[in-house]
Order: sequence, then structure tokens, then C-alpha cells
Amino acid sequence: MTRAVAALALLALAACSIRTEGEETQARSSICEPIVYEDSPFTHCVAEPDEHLIAMDLAPSVNEEPYRSVAALEQALRDEAEDVALAMNGGMFDTEGKPIGYYVEDGDRLTVLNQNEGPGNFHLLPNGVFFGETERGPWRVWDTERFAREIENRPQFATQSGPMLVIEGQLHPDFAPDGDSRKIRNAVGVDAAGRAHFVISEAPVSFGKLARLYRDVLNVNNALFLDGSVSQLWDPAKDRVDAGAPIGPIILVRQQEPVQ
Repeated sequence: MTRAVAALALLALAACSIRTEGEETQARSSICEPIVYEDSPFTHCVAEPDEHLIAMDLAPSVNEEPYRSVAALEQALRDEAEDVALAMNGGMFDTEGKPIGYYVEDGDRLTVLNQNEGPGNFHLLPNGVFFGETERGPWRVWDTERFAREIENRPQFATQSGPMLVIEGQLHPDFAPDGDSRKIRNAVGVDAAGRAHFVISEAPVSFGKLARLYRDVLNVNNALFLDGSVSQLWDPAKDRVDAGAPIGPIILVRQQEPVQ
């Protein structure tokens, strides 16, 4: 074996695994990747029903104040971070960081479904709910009226936000193709295979562009806007922990443990 071949072999072994205290573990891979759509940069992350668990996380415990950032969540989960695939802000909130729409965490409902009209993005109807019957799925994004009409049993997790970006394959009727309101934005959608697609823009974008990305590129028929300007992502595999203005509810995606 030549020195060059030997060096390449060593590099390949190093790339495939990390050895710690005598045990070999596979290198972590991110579920997120950069994409560009209509000249705008985004980060796109995909949670798979057979591989991931999804839950909501507002605060360390029921009686404590909300985290208000993914950095605070990262600190709280430091000992469990290797199981985290991603965390992202997920839903509208009040000045204290508490949800203003329907919110369920670990099967406990903190707030009821909000079907009121009013100002702001949340009330740019239709708005919607991202929810899961269990952490393993099925995961869904439905507009609020459909959720109210069809869901009888409380889901394991849920967060209400708005507006909907895509409703049954149609763009929100009030969106311009590429309006003047452009902000850092994040969203979630679920495709026909049951995969949850999380997107955060890396530059200011319009509602219309974000909605078209879901419909035309990600092939998602139902997608929900989560928030803008305050959008944050924690991607442990890439050592990414965003900072910014205080947030409210957080969506937490974990790796599933292998079935024995």
C-alpha cells in the first residue's frame, strides 16, 4: 500500500466514525440542508416518521417561565443533546412567551383553539394547527376550521399559528406573488408520505415565495407559517444555535430509539 493510499484510507475511516473511550459511534448527520429557491437561501429540514419523534416544549416545567430561545433550550437539554435532531420556534405567543392559540404538550392542553378574528399574521385567516396523534405520528398540518370540525380526541402535541401558507394544494388567497413584506421566516408542512418539512429562510422573504417553495418544490399540500423576524433554529449536528428576539413555543425533533 502506498503512503497516498494509506492516507486516503485513514481519512475515510475518520469520516465514517468517531471513537470515544474505546467505543465506536457513527458520526452525527444533520437532517437539514441548504437550498436556494428563486434566488433566496433557505435551510430545509425533514423529519421522517420512522426515524424521528416530534413534541412541543415551552418551559422546563409547568410552573416555570418559557425558555424564550433555542439557546436556553440547548442549555437545558445539554445532557440529552445527542438525541436532538432539531428545535425551531413554533407558534404565536404573547409578551410573556405563552401561546395565544391552541397548544398541547405531552397530551396536556395549555390553551384552547383560537377562532377569533383580529389583526396580525395569526388572524390572516385561514390559520392552522400543526399536530401529531403521537410523537411518532401521524403528523399533520390542517387549517383551523378543519381541525375544529374533525378532531375529537386531543393530540399528543399541537401548536396553532398562522397564516396557512398552502391549503389543500392552494396558496393562501391573500398572498401576493412576492409582496413587499419580507422577513426572516420559518414554517412547517407535512407531505403525502407523512414527512414533516421545516423551513427557515436565511434572508428576508415574502409569504408568497415561502408558500410557493412548499407547494412547487417540496410538494407539500398543507403548510403553516410559524413566525417571522424572531425565527430560530437549533441544529446540533451542525453546531448551529441561533440567537435573536425572545420566542415562545418550541418544536423539538428527536431521534427515535431503534426498535428492539
